[in-house]
Amino acid sequence: MQDNFPSFRSVPRTGVIYVMSEAARRGFHYGSPDWANLGQGAPETGPLPGSPPRLDNVVVDPASFEYAPVDGLRELKEAVAALYNHRYRRGKASQYTADNVSISAGGRSALTRIAAALGPVHLGHMLPDYTAYEELLGVFRDFVPIPIPLRPEDGFRLSPEALRERIVSMGLGAVLLSNPCNPTGNVVRGEELHRWVSTARKLNCALILDEFYAHYIYEGGEPVSAAAYVEDVNRDPVVIVDGLTKNWRYPGFRLSWTVGPSAIIRGLASAGSFLDGGAPHPLQRAAIPLLDPVLADAEALAIRTSFQAKRDLVVSRCRAMGMRIADPPEGAFYLFPSLEDLPARFRDGQALFEAALEKQVICVPGAFFDIDPGNRRSAFGSRLAHHVRISFGPDDATLIRGLDRLAALIGS
Repeated sequence: MQDNFPSFRSVPRTGVIYVMSEAARRGFHYGSPDWANLGQGAPETGPLPGSPPRLDNVVVDPASFEYAPVDGLRELKEAVAALYNHRYRRGKASQYTADNVSISAGGRSALTRIAAALGPVHLGHMLPDYTAYEELLGVFRDFVPIPIPLRPEDGFRLSPEALRERIVSMGLGAVLLSNPCNPTGNVVRGEELHRWVSTARKLNCALILDEFYAHYIYEGGEPVSAAAYVEDVNRDPVVIVDGLTKNWRYPGFRLSWTVGPSAIIRGLASAGSFLDGGAPHPLQRAAIPLLDPVLADAEALAIRTSFQAKRDLVVSRCRAMGMRIADPPEGAFYLFPSLEDLPARFRDGQALFEAALEKQVICVPGAFFDIDPGNRRSAFGSRLAHHVRISFGPDDATLIRGLDRLAALIGS
């Protein structure tokens, strides 16, 4: 019997939430030694060679029993600003301060505050991109989400010239994207990122960048952030979201920050006051030492070294299975291969996902990244139906177990 509550709308399970729900129906639970979770975007959380010691306890000062400010503890905000200035603002006259930082209870919370604070603009978003954007962009009605489809034959890339053309022709007041990209692993960096920021400045188009994978930059790259190309931290329309989840490998903390012009940050605090109330006080205090530049840079280096080896393993194994991969991902910890060269029954991402579940392996169908707020394109099939996302975030043993099972499944 289905409950009927006409006052509440049905909220679908989309993207990774759907994937994990389907796995749970078949017996998956977190920590299960029998499963290989190559679906959910979570990095291994234990020690890596060269990484700083992992935080293994949180001391709760009785003062932390009180509410923290909605926009975060001043000390944590100062630590975030100092890290960005250390990495990206050396020698620049304009520096970030605590007034340029807002603390939230996780990345989705930060993005929800941004969505709530946006005015009545056309908001451009890339296809493919992070699955959680779909419901986020569909719930708030002040702005109009406008898809910017990226083509597989272009490597799912958008040049600075093409970005400018989209902003002007579509009348975009803001653009949202993940960089490095979830799911493709593409990275906008260097002079290309410089030109993106310059375009946003000249056209007064807000550039909202989800930089949750900024430590996962391969081929010897340093952490990447648009903060390096901002001229005036209080005037350039650049808003950056990051947190402990991926780049510090503490997903359970659900602690994030937003960096941007102080006027925008004040608006996010107002939104947070009615949306979520702020991040947990004790965890904010525990996070402050993790933002020390020496420790943060050591963690970034350890991540690059360990995850590049895992990336190379996954690329090699998936190519051997017959998956089509043009170039290895430059960042993040995902592979987004085409399945079009596989046996017919595995060429659809949903079909491979369902078959893999029977072998206790989790992956994510590519169609979920063809985000469609409001289901405005539901009458058309997804361009990404022949893709799948495979995470190389888990530890090596889990990764190898999952790859072995996928190879056996596809070769059967």
